[in-house]
Amino acid sequence: MDEQTITEILDQLRNSELGTYEVSKEDFLEFRKVLIKRDDFKHFRGIAQQGGSVIYEYLQEARS
Repeated sequence: MDEQTITEILDQLRNSELGTYEVSKEDFLEFRKVLIKRDDFKHFRGIAQQGGSVIYEYLQEARS
């Protein structure tokens, strides 16, 4: 997964085009590297799943 694809996915979550997005265990580190660079990083919530994947969603209010 490349940085441009990840950015597009994160933008779709922010714009409510996607409700959630599941990131596989193999793509997690690259996905997170792009995510933490964003100004709205605290608006994303990742929920770990059994097996190592993570489901991300966008929150209207930033988490603390």
